[in-house]
Amino acid sequence: MTNRGTTSCKLLSRHWIITDGLGNEEEVRGPGVVGETPHLDPDQSFSYTSACPLPTPSGSMRGTYQMVNDNGDAFDAEITQFALMQEQNLN
Repeated sequence: MTNRGTTSCKLLSRHWIITDGLGNEEEVRGPGVVGETPHLDPDQSFSYTSACPLPTPSGSMRGTYQMVNDNGDAFDAEITQFALMQEQNLN
């Protein structure tokens, strides 16, 4: 993630909607990401690797990060849907 704004901000929590290959959805909410609540200055980035439960070989994820900027304004940063695939299903 990269802060494209003009003020610093902090990631507080996340909300994911995970959809398996059969269309079943599971919601996951929690503080931070991978145990961290990164504070990002303008143009600063933070990367992480994580995993999620997926009972089918493919699916998708979408969600939001709940953020607050240094002015105290809260906002949601939307993460558009992306595909999930087990390695053996990639070609």
